Amino acid sequence: MWVSAVLVRVPAGFPSPAQDSFDDGRIDLNEVLIRDVTSTYLFRVTGDSMEGIGIYHGDEVLVDRSLTPKHGSVVIAVLDGDFTIKTLHVYPEKVVLHPENPAYPDVEVPSLSTLHIWGVVVYGIRHVYPRKFR
Repeated sequence: MWVSAVLVRVPAGFPSPAQDSFDDGRIDLNEVLIRDVTSTYLFRVTGDSMEGIGIYHGDEVLVDRSLTPKHGSVVIAVLDGDFTIKTLHVYPEKVVLHPENPAYPDVEVPSLSTLHIWGVVVYGIRHVYPRKFR
């Protein structure tokens, strides 16, 4: 995907009068955001269990299936056939899918359950302006 880009750092504080010129070109988001195009997918998030790390209902997340999940990775997991997005916590005696919202309990993966880590979340795409969920 190609988009027009302004290749300049934009301060979130006071504007800088020194930045009166910039390079306005095109930037390939595939090159910037995607490490392995054949293993990268886009998911739309539903629900609010990951709000604590800035992933909100209606956001999209970029998921890379080629990455190895590890303790602390935000993952798309399939637990007993159901997809979920959670933070993966791996302990010697158990695996926990941790929601990043205190309103939800941790999901300890029972020993007889089937858990498959589908992929690792690498980017979140936030919609700045309110919109209806599609």
